[in-house]
Formats: sequence, structure tokens, C-alpha cells
Amino acid sequence: QVQLVESGGGLVQAGGSLRLSCAASGRTFTRYAMGWFRQAPGREREFVASISWSIQWSSVSTYYADDVKGRFTISRDNAKITVYLTMNSLKPEDTAVYFCAADSTGWGDPRTADFSSWGQGTQVTVSS
Repeated sequence: QVQLVESGGGLVQAGGSLRLSCAASGRTFTRYAMGWFRQAPGREREFVASISWSIQWSSVSTYYADDVKGRFTISRDNAKITVYLTMNSLKPEDTAVYFCAADSTGWGDPRTADFSSWGQGTQVTVSS
């Protein structure tokens, strides 16, 4: 069982930056695949970014939603099993609760992933 805890949300002005963290605990794997989703008021939950990596091969793959490419960066810390979402050039449209999720397939491709473990979310509010 994997436990995920998000942190780093807050209030920021448009054009500003935030870094979200997702700390995983409970199990160890040779592959990890985790992603960020967001839920805005009155909107469906949407995919933001994902990352997968192999401890054995030291390989990393990332995926991004089109509307965050060039602004958001997903990264990881192998030692801590922690995934980060660095958000730059934030827009009011980015306001949402951001959730971290773990993909049981181990590959992180949002087209084929099985995000079966979820954190509780962290609020990001971007003011104009």
C-alpha cells in the first residue's frame, strides 16, 4: 500500500511560482510512476503531468498536459521517493486542488496509466 501526501499549495499572484511536493511512503519498488491532477471549481478532474523512473536503469520519462507545457515541470527525488511539480507563470485558470497519484502500471503514460492511489490534495489559488 502506498500513502501519498501533498504539500506546497497556497495563494500566489498571477505570474508567480509555486512548488508542490508529493511524498510517497509504505512500499518500495524498482519502478515508480506518479502524476499530478487538478480539480477546479465546477470542472472535472484533469491530468496535469506525470513522471516515471526506474531505479535499476536510472531512466526518467515525463508527460504534460498541453496547457501546462513550458510552464510546469515535474521532477523527482530518488532518495526520498518524492515528486515535485514546479509551477511557473501561474494563471488564474490554474486555480484548483492539486492531487498526487501513483500509477500502478509503473510507466506514467496518462493514456494507459492506472492511477489507483491518491493523496488528499493541496489547494493552489492564483489571484489576478
